[in-house]
Amino acid sequence: MHTGLTVGEFSCVTHLSIKTLRHYHDVGLLAPAEVDQGTGYRYYSLDQVPTAQVIVRLRNLDMPVADVKAVLAAEDVSTRNELIAAHLARLEDRLAQAQSAVESLRDLLVRPARRSAIEYRTVREQAAIGIRAVVDQQDLAGWWQGALGELHGFTTARGLRTTGPIGGLFANELLQDERGEALVFVPVDGEVRPVGRIDTLVVPGAELAVAVHRGSLQTIDLTYGDLGSYAARHEIGVDGPLREFYLRSPLDVAEDDQWVTEVCWPIFRADG
Repeated sequence: MHTGLTVGEFSCVTHLSIKTLRHYHDVGLLAPAEVDQGTGYRYYSLDQVPTAQVIVRLRNLDMPVADVKAVLAAEDVSTRNELIAAHLARLEDRLAQAQSAVESLRDLLVRPARRSAIEYRTVREQAAIGIRAVVDQQDLAGWWQGALGELHGFTTARGLRTTGPIGGLFANELLQDERGEALVFVPVDGEVRPVGRIDTLVVPGAELAVAVHRGSLQTIDLTYGDLGSYAARHEIGVDGPLREFYLRSPLDVAEDDQWVTEVCWPIFRADG
């Protein structure tokens, strides 16, 4: 004689479908209180209703099954709350990213017909210090900010005289294959002894088409679109790394809408 709830009854009580309850049993998240060995019927106890209600709320917050299991298995309230707080922080990050994407799309839809002003520039090779790495595209922003800070701290601590703005060189593979070489550099004067990730190098010269991007790097693709389209339209683009100069960066201002970045496209100039 079974005194528990059938899977159908438990489904109605908890608002979890029979299919979901079977899945939770299979993955070890919410096992029935009893399984009839003869019929295979599953029975749940009333004591499991609160657990099911917690599971519903955590899954409604997109918490992965493995994390839900960890919350339920937590031995104390502090551990459980830390797990939930960590997931909520991830949700807030995703919400902020979604909000930023919405604002970026709105800006694109109302963007005026006027495009970026483009100029030509010749840059000579420069002695510099820099940090170079092969980076996944999804990790580039974090790596870039870390490299900026490290180079700034190094030049300040050593009292080095900079001879130009901080810049970056980015291999085409970063966009084409979502992984490629990135370099952040600071032109400096005088001899420097390499330390840690920071090495001495010579930044190659190039002929460039240049446009100024103002604001967050999340919308810098629009400026790159203008530059790349211009180079293709005038048949002056050449193979080579993309280049940026950071006239105002996180080192200078706190708000990213105040950043100023020169975006540079390698070109072939035949005008002397």
